[in-house]
Amino acid sequence: MLPQRSLRRLALSAVAIGSLALGLGVPLALADSGPGFTLFGGGNRHNQLPFYLDYGGRTNTNDRYRLKIPADKMQVAAAEIAISYPDYYHGEFDTKSIDVSVMNFNYRRVLKKIPIQKVVWDKEDHLLRIFTQEPVPAGSNVEIDLSNVHNPYFGGVYYFNCEVQTPGGVPLLRYLGTWIITIAND
Repeated sequence: MLPQRSLRRLALSAVAIGSLALGLGVPLALADSGPGFTLFGGGNRHNQLPFYLDYGGRTNTNDRYRLKIPADKMQVAAAEIAISYPDYYHGEFDTKSIDVSVMNFNYRRVLKKIPIQKVVWDKEDHLLRIFTQEPVPAGSNVEIDLSNVHNPYFGGVYYFNCEVQTPGGVPLLRYLGTWIITIAND
């Protein structure tokens, strides 16, 4: 038999999860700083890419988005990384504060910084294009750090799609996956 305290915790957890599932709005956390879990929707789980928001992902604050691409998704080398975002995302990017690195995710260690040739932020088409001076190697863990991002004034769930263009070949973007980013209202 479980102790009384454990039974209370179990019951409170069940009520919180049940209320969330029914839409009664019992929050489990104030902000997601990582991908967390998705109860309904969210697209194909196989396409979801991991990320981390350094400062908690709160509205109308500055943040750093650490967008990760696992090695199994990087099947081709990339001369360009294109990040599209929805038209209802009204955050601000600092194009001078973007880094691309080949990483060892297990030890959170940068193995190689990839020099950036230029960054183009197309506000009309909701697209951030990162051109590298040398190709990002195929089969590597990649982290894109968007520093000094000003989060939108309104919270919500935002789907950031990642596509890459291979060096030399046909100039078509190839879809790698989606970061599902939640910005929480304060």
